[in-house]
Amino acid sequence: MKTALVTGAASGLGYELTLLLAKDAYNLILVDVNADSLSHFKSHLETNFKVKVVTLVKDLSLPNVAQDIMDAIDNKPIDALINNAGFGLFGSFTETDWERESSMLNLHIITTTHLTKLVLEGMIKRGSGKILNMSSLAAFQPGPLMSIYYASKSYMLSFSEAIANELKGTGVTVTALCPGPTKTAFQETVSENTSNNKIKFNMACPKQVALYGYKAMLKGKSYAIPGGFNKFLAALPRFMPRNTATSIVRKIQTKNRAN
Repeated sequence: MKTALVTGAASGLGYELTLLLAKDAYNLILVDVNADSLSHFKSHLETNFKVKVVTLVKDLSLPNVAQDIMDAIDNKPIDALINNAGFGLFGSFTETDWERESSMLNLHIITTTHLTKLVLEGMIKRGSGKILNMSSLAAFQPGPLMSIYYASKSYMLSFSEAIANELKGTGVTVTALCPGPTKTAFQETVSENTSNNKIKFNMACPKQVALYGYKAMLKGKSYAIPGGFNKFLAALPRFMPRNTATSIVRKIQTKNRAN
């Protein structure tokens, strides 16, 4: 049986992607900061699927946590890696909390990149492997009032596409999943300092987004954008001045998240 490692596995898209892996009979190594949710999910998976489940409670925003994960699993061969863990933060860069932002950068960029590097070594030696990195529709343009989140997701898209190209012919593929707004706890986390999250239009179902990304990973696509309207939005900044696209994003953020 193959083994998959999923970060941020206890909720949202990570939860849905893990279910798809379990249905395909992957043994699972699940990483999340929420111990209770992780424990309940492990019980559910072992009861309903004939798979082995190992759980690791880790704060993925801490330095060197990627190496800690590989040490904890004794560098077990990984056939599929899903770097899903992440969070957002709304607010002007001059007013947001740096500790929260540095945690985001460590999680989205440093830990994800390091874990990818560590897992790739074994995949290349075996000549097979699948990696899915969670980017976002936000990757395609700057995002005022969520500047670091947008920038970090742009990094993840660029990084994933670049190494996907480098890995051609190795039997290993890398896919960046770029969903738009999705109905998960992410939206509440982003808007925790606002009166409410007003996003209603174009809100996707997490099951459908996860399935779309999972199929793209299996096919070895370098990136995947779920939904026709999201594909249109991703392409739109190419056909208008960057300042205009950035101003539009700010208006949308202000309308949907500001008090």
